[in-house]
Amino acid sequence: MAKAKLMDYDKALELFEPVLGFEVHVELSTKTKMFSAAPNNFGSEPNTNITPTCLGLPGSLPVVNEEAVRYSISLGLALGCEIAESSSFARKNYFYPDLAKNYQISQFDEPIAINGNVEVELPNGRIIQVDIERAHMEEDAGKLTHVGGSTGRIQGAEYSLVDYNRAGVPLVEIVTRMIEGAEHDAPELAKAYVATIRDIVLALGISDAKMERGNLRCDANVSLRPRGSDKLGTRTETKNVNSLRSVERAVRYEIQRQAQILSEGGTIIQETRHWHEDTGATSAGRPKSDADDYRYFPEPDLLPVVPDPALIEELRAALPEKPAERRRRLKAEWGFTDLEFQDVVNSGLLNEITETVAAGATPQAARKWWTGEIARLANAAEGDAGIDITPAQVAELQQLVDEGTLTDRLARQVLEAVAAGEGSPREIVETKGLAVVSDDGALIAAIDEALSAQPDVLEKIKDGKVQAAGAVIGAVMKAMQGKADAARVRELVLERAAAL
Repeated sequence: MAKAKLMDYDKALELFEPVLGFEVHVELSTKTKMFSAAPNNFGSEPNTNITPTCLGLPGSLPVVNEEAVRYSISLGLALGCEIAESSSFARKNYFYPDLAKNYQISQFDEPIAINGNVEVELPNGRIIQVDIERAHMEEDAGKLTHVGGSTGRIQGAEYSLVDYNRAGVPLVEIVTRMIEGAEHDAPELAKAYVATIRDIVLALGISDAKMERGNLRCDANVSLRPRGSDKLGTRTETKNVNSLRSVERAVRYEIQRQAQILSEGGTIIQETRHWHEDTGATSAGRPKSDADDYRYFPEPDLLPVVPDPALIEELRAALPEKPAERRRRLKAEWGFTDLEFQDVVNSGLLNEITETVAAGATPQAARKWWTGEIARLANAAEGDAGIDITPAQVAELQQLVDEGTLTDRLARQVLEAVAAGEGSPREIVETKGLAVVSDDGALIAAIDEALSAQPDVLEKIKDGKVQAAGAVIGAVMKAMQGKADAARVRELVLERAAAL
């Protein structure tokens, strides 16, 4: 798919003001689905996590998942929302090939949470308050796999397969109010806002929030208003963007695309659009429906949700520290520079590093391992499963380095074995014999052999050219298969050279 003609981004911002809005869908990690007892598990064989309710079979009735309601209230409170004294479910009707009953149970005019706000901090330090209009409960749709085409999309496919495992999974949809004033920071705000929502749900423990799995998805609304005008432009909605980087790129692309069309006298169509990661472009989806087109009407099989005020206060008291406040506290406690801490935030590894520090490692060591070697191993791993390394294992690895059992080089070998599932760091050191050789006798024997093999180097060291010791150190490290402390070897080389 060819990209549309785009206006230069800076030029687009000279002519137009971007107006944004986001709808973030959060899958809740309850044991069962929103309205049935079907398991809520990711990665199961297709069409195994289903019940008659998931399939919309005649006579099946929905039952509200109490844990999903609690999670939804907690999320609403964390977003600074008011929790409704009573909220109700409605049927949202249009053709759903992946919802067998052909409607979605959602919330329409009576959502569970309204009127909130979140503080979003941008990489440049700017803080923008994003107002939340509502957070409402609903169920997810299933998953379609289009077979036979070249793009994996329905266009050109020979047929489609339907997996109902995801149908009925509990969702909370968070809808912002119109966001003005982001200006040049609009793409960065999009990324930072979704990252903030992800941090909140992870801190609450209510979702895995893995965007690559669809646990957290963003619909990004973008419109442009001519400079000096009060009239809002026509918006597009880029659907189901599933990575932070893609949210940023999609918003930037839409600003540039719409600006080019408007500058040429064209009009923007109110529509949904699809984001294509491979081309970095959006393409037209369907004309965007307004609420009336969904023919909402009250769900007749479900009573209103009326939470006990005592429950709301219990959940409010259990709220974790706000992500922005937590980041500021951790940065101060760890003593990181702005660049160091931004590196941690951008890596998405703040929680892993925090847990590694809690397990006994220093902040700098935890940062080094997670953003360095572990990130390299994760990038090299095939598929989206990632690698299985825990903060406790990283802290144990660093302890082995601190106590002199491992050098950094040996520690990297141990880490690779941990990632391969061969055991804990200490177990691997024992089974593979990777501990540093601490026997000075063995080191001196290797040093004497290296010195006798390089008499010219020995004479240089005796003449005060201590940098020549590097050749001997290298030979000793090779003989010890890297299982020696280079600093200790250097000390012994200089001592032996002086004695010979």
